[in-house]
Amino acid sequence: MAQIVDTSDFRPGLKIKWEGGMWVVLECSHHKMGRGGAIVRGKLRNLETGNSQDQSFKSGERFERIIFDETPAQYQYKDGDSYVFMDLQSYDQVSLSADTLGDVVKYLVDDLEVNFDMYEGRIMGIELPNSVTMEVTDTPPGFKGDTASGGGKPATTETGLVVTVPFFVENGEMIVVDTRSGEYLERAKK
Repeated sequence: MAQIVDTSDFRPGLKIKWEGGMWVVLECSHHKMGRGGAIVRGKLRNLETGNSQDQSFKSGERFERIIFDETPAQYQYKDGDSYVFMDLQSYDQVSLSADTLGDVVKYLVDDLEVNFDMYEGRIMGIELPNSVTMEVTDTPPGFKGDTASGGGKPATTETGLVVTVPFFVENGEMIVVDTRSGEYLERAKK
């Protein structure tokens, strides 16, 4: 039996069937209108085509939730525009395009263990761990007294992801990044 969700259940990462396709919610916000009911505005990405679109839904609108089977895999390397993974159950190598993966490519570091999202025998995407350890490749130097403002500075990681880090983080350091929000969490333990 299919699980039914409505717009009050919308959150980033929720996968639904809508307009004959499979979609993942990337962003959502609830808005109460002056007159009439509330609406939910969201950004959704089609899991089959990779196209994204902004959409508004009436509050309480219902959808069928898609639940994927998960298969453990490990990221191996990038080959042109494809990303190569090893299925940890069959040890087969699987290539996925950047369109299929979406924004998760920013977090793919060598030997990262992920899960394939499988639907009717097809890989629809991957599920990342909640945090990833990455090397800082480029960040401006911190200066004495910078910590007084409590701010941060931009740092580029080995995958090209730009993260705001504290002033004490330097080039070559390993940091832990939250894959759900893209935020710096801490220095990696040695």
